[in-house]
Order: sequence, then C-alpha cells, then structure tokens
Amino acid sequence: MRKIAAIARKEVLHILRDRRSLAVAILMPLAMVLLYGSAIDMELRELPVGVLDQDRSDSSREFLLALASSKFNVIAEILPGRGAVEPGFRRGRFLAALVIPRGFAERLERGEVSPLQVLVDGSDAATAAIAENYLLAVSALENARLRGEGTAAPFTVRTRIFFNPELTSADFVVPGLTALILMMICALLTSIALTREKENGTLEQILTTPVSPAQVVLGKVLPYVGLGAIDATLVLATGRIAFGVPMAGSWWVLAAYSLLFIVIALSMGLLISARSSTLRVAMMAALMATMLPTMILSGFLFPVAGMPEPLQWLCRLMPATHYLVVIRGILLKGRAWFPVETAVLLGMGAVLLTAAVRGFRRDLE
Repeated sequence: MRKIAAIARKEVLHILRDRRSLAVAILMPLAMVLLYGSAIDMELRELPVGVLDQDRSDSSREFLLALASSKFNVIAEILPGRGAVEPGFRRGRFLAALVIPRGFAERLERGEVSPLQVLVDGSDAATAAIAENYLLAVSALENARLRGEGTAAPFTVRTRIFFNPELTSADFVVPGLTALILMMICALLTSIALTREKENGTLEQILTTPVSPAQVVLGKVLPYVGLGAIDATLVLATGRIAFGVPMAGSWWVLAAYSLLFIVIALSMGLLISARSSTLRVAMMAALMATMLPTMILSGFLFPVAGMPEPLQWLCRLMPATHYLVVIRGILLKGRAWFPVETAVLLGMGAVLLTAAVRGFRRDLE
C-alpha cells in the first residue's frame, strides 16, 4: 500500500506541475457544461411568423394582437397574398404563417365555427413541430377565452406542412449528418496526414526537394479534396437510396457548395496540424473542434433561434451552420442560390486557408 501511495503521490506532483493539462482537465468540463447547457434548449423564442389577414376586421386584429403578445411569437411579415408564403419560407424570412380567411368576424358573430390555417416550414422537422405547437397553443388560448359555456370552440385550425409534409426524420437528419461527417472526416484526415509527416521527420526530407512549402501543403491537401467528395457522394447516395431523402433542387449546385465546404473543413484540419506537435494532440483537437460543435451548435439537432443571443453569434461563426441552410434548402426547398451563405462560406474558406498556410510555413521555418 505504501508503494502504491508513493506512486500516486508522484503522479499528483506530475499533474500539479503540468499546469496546462491541469487547466484543461478542470476548465474544459466547466466550459462545455456552460456552453452546451445553454445551447441545448428545445424552446424557440421569438418564432418569426408571417401573417395573411384576409378579413382585416377587429376580430382578426384582436387575434393577431394575442399572437404577438406572446414572448414566443413575433410577426415578421404581413403577407399580401398566399403566393408570398412559399417564397418567404424559401428565403427564410419566417418559419410559420397564419392565414385568417375572409368572413372570419362574420362567422364569429353568427356563432359559427371559423377556420384558421397554419402553414409551417417543414425543412427543419424539430423547429416545424415547435412552431406548429406554438400557433396551436395561441389558438387554444383564444378558443378558451371566447368560448361560452356549453358552446363549441369558435376556431378550428388546419395545419399544412411545406417541403416535408410527413415531417420525415430522415429528410431532416441526413443533411445534418452530411455536414457532420464531412467536417469531422476531412479535418481529421488532414490534421493526421500532416502531423504524421512532422512527427516522423519525413516532411523535412520532402522540403529538401525543389518544392516550396505552399506546394507541399497543396499537394498534400488535394487528394483529400477528392476523398471528401467521394464521402459526400456516398452519404448523399445512401440517404437518397436507403432513406428516400428527396432532391428538389440541382445535384450540381449541391456539389459546388459541398466542394466549398470540404475545402473549409480541410483548411481547418490544416490549421490544427500547424498548431499541433504530436499526432495524438492533432486527433483530439480535430475531434473536439468539429464533432460536438457541429452536432449541437450548427442547428443540426437543436434550433439556433432558441439559443441565447451571444451563443447564436457563436453558431454563425461555424461553417456547418451555413452549410446546413444550403443543403436543406437545395434538397427540400429546391433553392439554387444562397447569397448570404455563399459570401460567409467563401470568407471563412479564405481566412482559414490563409491562416493554415501561414501557420504551416512558420512552423516549417
């Protein structure tokens, strides 16, 4: 027992002297609990709702006032007609729409049941279910307020889901898995490949040949672009064949955006390898930087709109957040052009690739 205690005392001294590892061991769990505990929130605050008020009566305005008074709903846009609903969903201006038909007030005065329609963007199944429940809850509260004793409910609500009418889980999960797999595999492979060369000392031998560091980096990365493209093809083909994920847009557009996302993931792996001294550190850093953040902070499993405002800004700094908007938009909505996401992804790719090449060149020098 005394021998074991002596070895344990020696190990404790090692841990206390390695302050960097000690700080990681203590502070990282605390940071992860604070970060992911704030992110994992199934509530959706300030749901943007488009409103089509065809009745324009005091009763319809009273209903909309009840809708807006809830902290969970925000009237994002007054729609001029039904034709504005689907384009609004495609551009992401609102996640749900409420239609109040003509004759709404007259039916209420006559004591007849008045229909309302709730339209929901189903491209994100989790958010769609929450949005539908919120609008149904507002209708239920108004029904309870206006309903007389022994009378029928004054409203009936009919729901229609756009883009994913059955709220099929695969249509929602497969695009998220594509982003997760591409980000994780590409970053991991690049970080391992380059750090292994540094660890084995073979990178210096390559540099004795008449090639520049930039040419070495590009030559090492290019094969992984092809490997990432094969991974993306396999994941999407499996989703299409095995799970019946629809394709409402163009495969070529999806290929172009996926290639851009692969380059960003590879650049991240390259940056990690430039900052890592050993293979083990590079692998751990690649997994920590890609897997959990992509799963929790990108909108893959939990709606970004439900997170606190500072965390939403952190989510917007992640490439997967923007790629998810693109891939769901192409597969489920048939969109072909994403100006905001394109600009953000191009900017991220340029910054990450430049930082990675500079860091790698400085490391070699």
